[in-house]
Amino acid sequence: MPQDFKVKDINQANFGRKEISIAETEMPGLMALRKEYKGKKPLKGARILGCLHMTIQTAVLIETLVELGADVRWSSCNIFSTQDHAAACIAAEGIAIYAWKGQTEEEGEWCIEQTILKNGKPWDANMILDDGGDLTAMVHDKYPEMLDHIHGITEETTTGVIRLKAMAKDGALKFPVMAVNDAMTKHFFDNRYGTGQSTLDGIVRATNILLAGKTFVVCGYGWCGKGLAKRAAGMGANVIVTEVDALAALEAVMDGFRVLPLMQAAPLGDFFCTVTGDKHVIDKSHFEAMKNGAIICNSGHFNVEINIPSLEDLSGGNVRSVREFVEEYTLADG
Repeated sequence: MPQDFKVKDINQANFGRKEISIAETEMPGLMALRKEYKGKKPLKGARILGCLHMTIQTAVLIETLVELGADVRWSSCNIFSTQDHAAACIAAEGIAIYAWKGQTEEEGEWCIEQTILKNGKPWDANMILDDGGDLTAMVHDKYPEMLDHIHGITEETTTGVIRLKAMAKDGALKFPVMAVNDAMTKHFFDNRYGTGQSTLDGIVRATNILLAGKTFVVCGYGWCGKGLAKRAAGMGANVIVTEVDALAALEAVMDGFRVLPLMQAAPLGDFFCTVTGDKHVIDKSHFEAMKNGAIICNSGHFNVEINIPSLEDLSGGNVRSVREFVEEYTLADG
């Protein structure tokens, strides 16, 4: 039989196993479930399609589901967030996994579809674990014959919940959804503390630029934006918050941050990070007002928060790769 996985380097599996063993000590809830239900297989018969950031922590989740009796097939919900040694370890365990860091968007969709298909046919899945709604949307759009067998899904992120609520409003959503993002332990803790730290960590790893003394513009003051703003301030940055919701903007002021419309913040910022779940938050007029060397990034689920086609038009295609995962756009004025 052909191999039922695609990862960057299966030889990284041993490295992944070492990191997974460390992560297990940081995830006592899942480990307690393993201990309580050891040998009982309460998830026997569960056939779960998963589309989640394929990190070391997700590997602990996958192995917990399997140990509790579930069959799983997995892909990453993000083209950049996969930790390749985590994916390699899962593949080495004989679990279907399609994920690697640095995919194109087309490759990301291909990976999701490979989890849906087993031996060229739609797998007899009965549950979906999703992040962002891409897997759910693909099942609805391309494989509606699967809908009768799926009991429901869990959706873990703000963008995905918004997306699925829109589907439900239109009558397009064909099975129940557990909105994990609505849980207090998700948005209050994971979004604020987890995403706040991981976003800043990703920015520093990608750019290798000192944050202290820089002006850091946080676009959006939801739970993720709150966490990011606090952590950027903790690194010594001068934080400006932009927010269209008046109550959230007032909260940012009361939390001690400078709050401005994005058009006023555009000439001031050294870093801009969108965490809104909305579309074209940073647009053409903002690019034109930004200083030379401004760094723009997105922590929302989809990169449409930044109007990249507009940026490409302004640069006339004058773009180069300066570091891994960092591209430099030079506008017409230099």
